[in-house]
Amino acid sequence: MTDLADRILAALPQTQCTRCGYPDCAAYARAVADGAADINQCPPGGAEGVARLAAITGLSIKPLNPDNGVEAPRSMMFIDEDWCIGCTLCIKACPVDAIVGSNKLMHTVIEAYCTGCELCLPVCPVDCILVENASGTATGWAAWSQTAADQARERYAFNSYRRKRQEGEHDKRLEEKALMKLTDLEQHSQHTDTAVLDKKRAVIEAALARARAKRSSDSPSS
Repeated sequence: MTDLADRILAALPQTQCTRCGYPDCAAYARAVADGAADINQCPPGGAEGVARLAAITGLSIKPLNPDNGVEAPRSMMFIDEDWCIGCTLCIKACPVDAIVGSNKLMHTVIEAYCTGCELCLPVCPVDCILVENASGTATGWAAWSQTAADQARERYAFNSYRRKRQEGEHDKRLEEKALMKLTDLEQHSQHTDTAVLDKKRAVIEAALARARAKRSSDSPSS
């Protein structure tokens, strides 16, 4: 990330809500720094947020783009325990690990960590998540704080690291399983036809090659 992008990122509220049109605050910051996105696409930051980005980029202050949403009071999510079925979909959707619970057990939102991103709402199959006003009439940065933004940024970074690590562990298990099959394909296949076995071997080898290429591209030294 460039110095400009990093300064833009530090000025964002870190709700990770994606309303800017990008997958997270960091992606939006890079887009603004590259001139691919405007400074008025962050509803949680509101008018003050636009002013912050204008000061950093040297661009003119402008109204918030209505296509991205409107400046509004900060939301807080609550889960109705009478309706929660414990599906864990909201836990997976939360970018800052603000929801706790287990499969088939009731989930709970940790209020101190909730950024009001509302990403948990569309994934809930029983609509048991309620939205409440958490800041009264205060909107934008008046409804948020730098301390809360810093906390959300740290929690999102850890969430991203944890998910990437889990994905890597899953991929490693699949690769080990594929290698095991490849070393003795005849034993692990119901087919005995040489042509069929050769085709299976080629498919597995291609999958392993893709896995190695992906691991190489994801490594910090690449």
